[in-house]
Parts: sequence; structure tokens; C-alpha cells
Amino acid sequence: MSRRPARGFTLIEVLVALVIVAFGMSAVLAALTSAADTTARLRDKSLAEWIALNQISNVRLALTAPKEGQSAEDADYAGRKWRWRQQIDKTSVPGLLRITVDVRQAPADARQKVDASKADWLATAVGFRGDALSAASGETPDWRGQALERAAGAAK
Repeated sequence: MSRRPARGFTLIEVLVALVIVAFGMSAVLAALTSAADTTARLRDKSLAEWIALNQISNVRLALTAPKEGQSAEDADYAGRKWRWRQQIDKTSVPGLLRITVDVRQAPADARQKVDASKADWLATAVGFRGDALSAASGETPDWRGQALERAAGAAK
């Protein structure tokens, strides 16, 4: 009887294949972890930008002009605590104020002090608020819509 040579993989070949698969899996896992971290960071930056733009809108819509200087507050947004810092400065244009709002996540411990100059500000938004001298047409608008109805009737 003739003996056939054994077919299959040797132990060394199997171990080499396992090492190659392990390195490949670790590379895939590292890429997935990096993608997840990037997604979380972009989500945080987007939320921080929305908070900054909301604060600029609040300043613009206020009936009284804001005072120059810096202020800061905490805000609850999207189920998390955030800290915003607002700086209002005069510009070279009379009656025009520059509003700069920085936003970061609030410290987990409210008693924890964070050096604002070194804080990890996620977003910064800049806006302006001006003093209107008069309406563009020189008339005071009637917000109840009556002036619009008269203008529409005159156009017919």
C-alpha cells in the first residue's frame, strides 16, 4: 500500500494566518474607534455652535442694548450642561456692537473651577447688534398687518 501525503495546513501556517487576521482586526477596530470619536466630537461642536448662535439671537432680539463687557452662564441643552461666555465690545462704527460667544461643556462637578483662558471651547460665534436710527422707509411699521393690507389694496 502506498501512503498518500497528508493534505492540510501545518501548525505554523495556521498560527501565521491567525497573526495576520489579528493585526487586520486591530486595524479595523482602531479605525472604527477613531470614526466614533470624530462623530461624537462633531456632534458636540454642532450643539455648541447652536448654543452660541442662540445667545447671539437673544442679544439681538432684546429690547435694550446690551452693556459692554464679559458675562457667562450655564445652559442645559440636549440633555447636557454647557457653559457659554459672551464678550460685547464697541466697534469703530457708532452704535454697532460686536458679540463674541464661546461655548464649551460645563465641568461635571459644578464646584470645579476651569481657567477660562485654557478651557476647551468647542465653538465660537461672532455677531453684531446695531442701533437702528429709523425704519428703512422712514415709517414706523404696523405689525398687525393693516399697513400691508392697504398696500396690497393700492396695488390692485
